[in-house]
Amino acid sequence: MPPASGAGDAAPADPVLSAERDHLRRSREFLRLMREDVLGLEAMAGDRVSQEYLKADLYHRAQALLDIPDVPLFFGRLDYAEGAVMDDGTLPAGTGQPEAAGDRGGSGGAALPGERLHIGRRHIHDPDGHPVVIDWRAPVSRPFYRASAADPMGLVRRRRFGFAGGELTAYEDEEFTRPGGAAGPAGPVSRILIEEIERPRSGPMRDIVATIQPDQDDIVRADADQSLCVQGAPGTGKTAVGLHRVAYLLYAYPGRMLRGGLLVIGPNRAFLSYIRNVLPALGEADVAQQTIPDLVATVPIRAADSRAAARVKGDARMAEVLRRALWAGLNEPTGALVLTRGSWRWRVPGHEIAGLMSELRERGVRYGAGRTMLSHRIAHVILTRMEAAGEATDDRTHEAVRRTRPVRAAVDAAWPAADPARLVMRLLSDPALLASAADGVLDPSEQAAIRWDRAPRGPGSARWTAADAVLIDEASGLIERIPSLAHVVVDEAQDLSPMECRAVGRRCATGSATVLGDLAQATAPAAEASWPELLAHLGKPEAGLQVLDTGYRVPRQILDFASLLLPALAPGLAPARSLRQDPGSLTVTPVPPRALLGRLASLCQQALARPGSAAVIASDEQVPALHRALSAAGVGHQVLDGADADGRLMLLAVTLAKGLEFDDVIVVEPARIAAQPRGLHRLYVALTRAVSRLTVLHAEPLPGPLR
Repeated sequence: MPPASGAGDAAPADPVLSAERDHLRRSREFLRLMREDVLGLEAMAGDRVSQEYLKADLYHRAQALLDIPDVPLFFGRLDYAEGAVMDDGTLPAGTGQPEAAGDRGGSGGAALPGERLHIGRRHIHDPDGHPVVIDWRAPVSRPFYRASAADPMGLVRRRRFGFAGGELTAYEDEEFTRPGGAAGPAGPVSRILIEEIERPRSGPMRDIVATIQPDQDDIVRADADQSLCVQGAPGTGKTAVGLHRVAYLLYAYPGRMLRGGLLVIGPNRAFLSYIRNVLPALGEADVAQQTIPDLVATVPIRAADSRAAARVKGDARMAEVLRRALWAGLNEPTGALVLTRGSWRWRVPGHEIAGLMSELRERGVRYGAGRTMLSHRIAHVILTRMEAAGEATDDRTHEAVRRTRPVRAAVDAAWPAADPARLVMRLLSDPALLASAADGVLDPSEQAAIRWDRAPRGPGSARWTAADAVLIDEASGLIERIPSLAHVVVDEAQDLSPMECRAVGRRCATGSATVLGDLAQATAPAAEASWPELLAHLGKPEAGLQVLDTGYRVPRQILDFASLLLPALAPGLAPARSLRQDPGSLTVTPVPPRALLGRLASLCQQALARPGSAAVIASDEQVPALHRALSAAGVGHQVLDGADADGRLMLLAVTLAKGLEFDDVIVVEPARIAAQPRGLHRLYVALTRAVSRLTVLHAEPLPGPLR
């Protein structure tokens, strides 16, 4: 592999660099013309509603074609060999077409021998329809991520481009086997690739489309029907992989994904703010992103559970308790139903209604569906008797009978309507109902942990907690079916309680899921200890487990230091490896207690003088005092409040650090973090947020595993 050529080390007249810059300029112009073509289309439909839908589709298409000036339109080029064929006689790169690929720009099939293809974030074509940039998701683009000296996949050359903002500054060629010639080595790891991985970052997360590795590519391009669980150590790119999988599914299966819907679930709103720009940069601007509280939001959250209550409410056994409480609302019919129509009186004995109810329950129907079906069954019994008496009936007669006051009254008495919030409120505030529903499921101490001291006047006045909202969602699913999406991506899944897993699972019951997380970072009170158990609660026990254990962003020195905690956190997990070495990336700084705040201010000033993002991470109770100290020292910073992680220097509680990354991280007093509930897990999270430089500042002794 020759060294990269760039603006600083190559002559300005470098013909290759000049030609590629011309191609970039033309590509931007063609993208502008594509967007103008879309904006110039007039939405014409047969009715007003269809016209509004068509206008919305055109708007979304135009938004996807927006040119982001500081984002390169392409990042690589593939040069295919003349006459190259694969071992099975096919053309290189495969001939598979994505589902409805023409709707998303096509170019999914095989490359022609001798062709040169520029690979970028989206498909771009010239006015004659000839592609000038190929979408990275197309099958023909896959050799950019997979080709090697052992398997060049029909390539003679792979070219990577270096950019500064939107300006092309360098290129780097990797030569492969030529037909009829000797095989050349694949060469060392690309310098441009490493520089892109190590480049300082500030603001929201960027895509990794130019640096996807083969193990990551396998996950990104997995089939839409396949559910995957990704155990990813810090710095392995699991979050980015999940987001790129979303972009790939929308490209390869647009009909299915757009009809069924697709959802990304993150741990908190700061995390969602951090990842918000990744999918738009890949041309996908309208993917819903929510937290678990957003997902199950039906009541206002006004209180917080104790850890004991949170553990019990998050336990999967609560599903059985709720089921019992719901079905305990059925009543044995006490008398016969009598319906008068004209001169006839039709009678359905109570025992017959009870038999219909038992039959429906044995079928396993949902509570709400069973209530509707009971009215139909009673109407059918009456119509059968009417027909036996010689009366002509039809569907209108059936519906009229079903809606009569006596039938409705009988159904209301035997099978009352149920409201999810009222059911949970009654369960938690009525000791007798809770004791009955939890008998043999929860022990008395567990019942006491979740029981309310007094009953509220109604759902609107109850002091609901986040775990209560999940229970209400479970009750909703017992009463009525919650629609399933085509695909759900859930990040930081190791912190989901079993009941939260069930809530997510209801949203992908007939679809698939991508589950991302790291068991060593589990900090929630009711978190599961293994992926098989979590996937079972999610309803996806068949999901394949993929392990990402190679870090690309976090230096080895930082990972090795944080991995000292693993034997105490997750003994079954092997420490992560890292492609990067930086002896200066880790500093452990003990200071006298009185000097801690002054030294912190000095370290923050040094971090602000370097490029990239910076953060101070501390235990929750320390953050207010650190904020006052930094403000008094004149250090500009922003306290992370759970919604926005864009500041140049962030001060954040360790409970909000999960999923975020910063170039420069200062962890203050690890012992205080370790003293919190699941403190070593939280400390592991804090120590692995740095991608360039970690400073551990402490006046108190370090926790035992780190000494």
